This record gives sequence, C-alpha cells and structure tokens, in this order.
Amino acid sequence: MAPSLAIACQAATERPARALAPTSRVAAVCSEVQASRIGHKLDLPSVLKTPFKIVHGPPSSSAGNPAEIAKLFPHLFGQPSASLVPSDATSAVSKQNLKIGVVLSGGQAPGGHNVITGIFDYLQEHAKGSTLYGFRGGPAGIMKCKYTELTSDYIHPYRNQGGFDMICSGRDKIETPEQFKQAEETALKLDLDGLVVIGGDDSNTNAGLLAENFRSKNLKTRVIGCPKTIDGDLKCKEVPVSFGFDTACKIYAEMIGNVMVDARSSGKYYHFVRLMGRAASHITLECALQTHPNITIIGEEVAMKKLTLKNVTDYIVDVICKRSELGYNYGVILIPEGLIDFVPEVQQLIAELNEILAHETVDEGGLWKNKLKPQSLQLFEFLPQAIQEQLMLERDPHGNVQVARIETEKMLIQMVEVELEKRKQENRYKGGFQGQSHFFGYEGRCGFPSNFDSTYCYALGYAAAALLHCGKTGLIASVGNLGAPVSDWTVGGTALTSLMDVERRHGKFKPVIKKAMVELEGAPFKRFASMREEWAVKNRYISPGPIQFVGPTSHAINHTLLLELGAQARTRMIQ
Repeated sequence: MAPSLAIACQAATERPARALAPTSRVAAVCSEVQASRIGHKLDLPSVLKTPFKIVHGPPSSSAGNPAEIAKLFPHLFGQPSASLVPSDATSAVSKQNLKIGVVLSGGQAPGGHNVITGIFDYLQEHAKGSTLYGFRGGPAGIMKCKYTELTSDYIHPYRNQGGFDMICSGRDKIETPEQFKQAEETALKLDLDGLVVIGGDDSNTNAGLLAENFRSKNLKTRVIGCPKTIDGDLKCKEVPVSFGFDTACKIYAEMIGNVMVDARSSGKYYHFVRLMGRAASHITLECALQTHPNITIIGEEVAMKKLTLKNVTDYIVDVICKRSELGYNYGVILIPEGLIDFVPEVQQLIAELNEILAHETVDEGGLWKNKLKPQSLQLFEFLPQAIQEQLMLERDPHGNVQVARIETEKMLIQMVEVELEKRKQENRYKGGFQGQSHFFGYEGRCGFPSNFDSTYCYALGYAAAALLHCGKTGLIASVGNLGAPVSDWTVGGTALTSLMDVERRHGKFKPVIKKAMVELEGAPFKRFASMREEWAVKNRYISPGPIQFVGPTSHAINHTLLLELGAQARTRMIQ
C-alpha cells in the first residue's frame, strides 16, 4: 500500500542527512493530488511480467552516411535490434546482482521520474540486491562522480511526479578525451555493469558514443538510452514517440483553450502563441489538432514551400482581413518556437552566422558583417534590432541557435501591424488589431505526467533495465504497439547507430541522431490541412481543459500518435 499523504510527505522531508543529495528538491508539503499520484498503480506490458528472452533482428545500418557512421562506431555499427518475447524457461536472464547508473540529460520532460522507478522496480523484481546510482546534475555528474544511491525510500515520493528533481539534469556533453577518461574512471570506481541515459537526440547520440568508448576499452559497463523530449522529434518506426510529448501538448492545449475563451470574450485581441519545438513543429501541430486555432504556422511547410518572412506575414494578414469582414477582430495564432529557423532565407543567414561565430570573436564595430553574403546581410539589417541581438546570442552546448530566446511572436506582431496599417491606408482593411504575445514553454516540461506518459515511461525504464540485464549496449529502449492495451505493448531496443547521420556543428562534422520532422504527407498534417481553412474564418475553438487522471478521457493519447498508428480518432476528439 502507498503511504498516506502525511507519511509520504514525512518520508520526503525526514530522510537521514547522509542520503540527501545537495541538489535534492523534494517538496516539504505535498498536495492531495501529489499524494494520490504517488500511489497510482501502473500496468506493464505482459512480456515484462513473465520470463522473457531476446530475439534479434537483421543487422542495422544508419539514417544516413553509413560509411562515416561505421568509421565512428566500429564496435557498435551494424548491431541488430532486440525484441523481448516470452520464454518457456523459468528465468531467461541471470539472477546476478547489478550495479546500474542512471542520468537525466537535457531539458525536463514529464515522466522522467517514472523511467527511473521502472529501472529500480525491475532490479528489485529480477535482480534482487542490485544497486541503482543516480548521477546528479546530468552528464557532469558522471564526469565528476557525483551520485546518490537510489533506495526505495528515496524514490517513493517521486513516483508519477513531474520534474527531474530526483537527481536533476544538465546539458553537459561527454565528448573530449579527458571527459571520456573521467567517465571511464567513474564506471570503474563504481564497478558499473550498466548506465541508462535518459535524454533527447543529442543525449542519446552521447549515449552511443559512451557505449562505443566503453566497449573499445573493454569495460564491462553497457549503455542504454531512453527517448526523452517534449518536442516529439526523437522517434522512428521502432520508437513511436518520445516521452513527455503527450503531457506537454495537453498542458499547452489547456492554456491555448483558455486564451481562445479570452479572445472570444473580449472580442478584440489576437493572441500570438509561440510553442516549444526548436527543430520540429510537432507540438504546434498537435496543439492545433486539439484546439482548432484560426492560424497555425507549421515550420516544415514553410521550409518546403520556401516561404519568406513576408510570405508568412501576408498569410496571417489575409486571414485577419477575412475575419474582420465577418465581424471577428480577434483570434488565436500558433507559431512553432523554431519558425525563424525554417524560413530558407533565415536558415542561410543563421548558417553563415554559425560559421562566423565558430571561428572568430564578433567585433563591436560590425566588420564581421562583411563576411555575410549580400542577401543575408540585407535580411539581417531588415530584422528588428531585438531579433538581430537574439540571433547573435551564444549558441547552446550543441551549437544550436537558442531559438527559445528569439521572440518570433513579437516580431510577427510588429510585421502584421505594419502590413495592416498599409492595407488600411489603401482602404483594404477596416478592422481593429491588438496583438497579445505568449510563449508557452517551460510551463509544459514538469507537469504531472499524463496516465499515458506515466505508464509509457515506467515501461521504458523496465525495458532499459531488462536490456542491460541481458548484456545489451548501444541500444535505445523502445516500447511499441501503443494504440493497444498496455498488456499488448511490445518491448525491445533499437541500435542507436541506426538513428544516426553526420551533421556540421561548431564548424565540424559530427554524428547526430537524425531529428524526426513533421511529415507533410503524414496523417496528422493531412488531417490538420483538411480543416485549417474552416478554422481560419469560423470559430471552431475547442477548450480541452486540464489533464484528467480519472474519467472517460483519462487514458486518451494524443492525436498525432493516434493518427500515425492508424487508429481511428473519435469524432469528439478531432472534429
């Protein structure tokens, strides 16, 4: 039985001082919802409840440039996928005690704690007496050997909770010879049998590099990755969705529904909502399917059609003018966080800026601008000063523009205002326009995981531990058949190298897991495209409300996954 509210909170706040990590941020007071979620029981795929064995698939290749990936991963390239299937044997894996490490890497995503609890519970069930270490603060915890031994009492208050505060995360990378050496020393010091890296595409690329390095040094430490990112861009046939996407989209959809009601109530505001999604527009597309905004910009479509910033602005203004003629001087517009990076002319500008910033210090006199091509320089000078400064900000640890700090929604409001004023002077627009800007970002990263994400993450943790127990390395845990009941979900692992390509970063070519973009020929985008003209001029707003943990919609999964799996979406969910 799960402890009562008082006992759960007491366990969280009265641990021995020795067990408390410096980065521990357990709440001193728990709400009733927190306590009820701690006690929420999770189901597992049937294959994880019975003796199982590993069945291998064919040799794998890579997502691109297989010859280059093979050179970079000589010990891992080509290894097959692994599937867990029921076994007639009493026990298909050894009962040896294991020493396993786990690390949270990159930005938070709802459900990360359940991956860790899944690992822990697997070890308790199948390798009693094993030890689980949590590396604190992300990959830096591995390099500095900062860890906490994760016990049942330590883990308990975090079950089904949002956030990464059990051991906290970080964005450091293990990439230099010295850093790999530090990781090796930690693995030897703790006598690690395995390591689970919970992260996105960059973090799982790092997991592959660690697995390759450990194997090349004949270390026994094996490495398994887990697919984490609310952006939804870490997926493939074997890994249908990254965890956190379902929850984050439901949180954002509630907030969008709220501003839709506000827009309709006041009748005078256009809400420009920028949503997380640095490299792909999955969140924006999913939120559109859930809420039916008047305008939704999908970055991948902008790139495919080679639209300019003026093209995007004109499209928005055209819809605003049509709505004004119908008496609607309000609306809701969804914009992906990475929109500016999808516009071809801006892509070229950013690529040139990246090369300049990678090789020299930018001078205050502006002489560096002479290295921009004429078209890029013209665009740079056209952009508002604030956007220019944001484009020049220091890159993140992976060499990417920090698009979260580029206020694209405010830029578009300014550009729309200018165009509307022009049309008003030409007597082509008679309405009133007031833009309100929003960025829904961090609000979605640490909410209570939905029932889907809670169960999915728990199964991923079990899967990762099972793969390590079976001696596997260099795989990413995969749980599939997600449209079926949990008991029928499939479990296995996919070669990390099979997801990789090479990409230019910091001026050099490096292995990266290829991001999964919104497919314009895919079912989710086609569903959206078939309805957006109606949504543009008619108010078909849907307010989904908060995430439900009980009731008829409590086990509903997101529209994107339903459509990609080929499941028939119910009329009341997508209209």
